[in-house]
This record gives sequence, structure tokens and C-alpha cells, in this order.
Amino acid sequence: MTLNLLLFLALAVIAIASAAGLIMSRNTVYSALFLIINFLTVAVFYLVMGAPFIALAQITVYAGAIMVLFLFVIMMLGAEKPNEIERMKWQRPLAIVLSGAILLEGVYALITRVAVNVTTSPATEALSDPKTLGISLYTKYSLPFEITSVILLVAAIGAVILTNKSRKEAGK
Repeated sequence: MTLNLLLFLALAVIAIASAAGLIMSRNTVYSALFLIINFLTVAVFYLVMGAPFIALAQITVYAGAIMVLFLFVIMMLGAEKPNEIERMKWQRPLAIVLSGAILLEGVYALITRVAVNVTTSPATEALSDPKTLGISLYTKYSLPFEITSVILLVAAIGAVILTNKSRKEAGK
């Protein structure tokens, strides 16, 4: 087993687990947080494939801007109104164990100064250069790009309209 295969398998497990958590979570805020984890995992996949620009765009656009919009809409709609604080006794010990593991890994890496070189296949010309990617996006893929922007705009307008209707009904 090579290092690339191990990295891919670890990322695949994280991506599948976060997608399952996204679907099975009853709390919409937790679902949005699982979606952020999934977006970040996909960005690491792009880094491993040798496309750092797309990985950065994935983090900036999806894990940043789109998730802020999702969380804003969730909070604006008021879907989550906690009546009582959920007490999960397993969270604190798990957090302590995982924090300790990350701390030990960091200390080990600093002490041994191990530099792992992950070999990746070079990205294609269209994915590696931002200029070529932009030209491809705005010529060949301009229609899907515009359709996506219209869908996001309609979703935001729909959330505002739904919120205003529920506020008017509550005021009556």
C-alpha cells in the first residue's frame, strides 16, 4: 500500500462519514457543519490530485461563502429553537482523546522533522492554470455557471419570502 492510497482511503472514509452525518442529522445546523467537513475533504482530494487552484476555490466558494449563506438562511428561518440543552456525555472524553492525538502527532512531526512527500499526478492544463480555467469556465461552461447562479439567487429569495410569510402569520 502506498501513501497515496492510504491518504485516499482516509479521505474517502471522512467524506462518506460526513455525508452520512449530513443526511442523518436531525439538527439543521449540525447538517450544515457536516457539509462543511465534506467540502473541506473534497478540497483535500483536489490538492492530492494536483489542482491547488480548484482546491482553494472549493474552500473559498463552497466551504466559505455558500455555507455562510446556508447558515444565515437556517438562522433566519429559525428552524432550530432549542428547548433544552442536549447533554452528550461522550463528547467531552472524545474531544480530549482527539485533541491529545493531534497534539502527539504535532509534537512527533516537530521532533522528527519528517517530511512526507506525496507524489501526485500533474494536473491537466485546464485545471492547473487559473487563466485557462477562467477561459474554460466563461466560454465552454458559461451556461451551467449562469444557471447555478440563478438557482442560488432563487433559493435566497425563496427563503426571504418564506420567512416574511411566517412572520406575518405569527403577527396576526
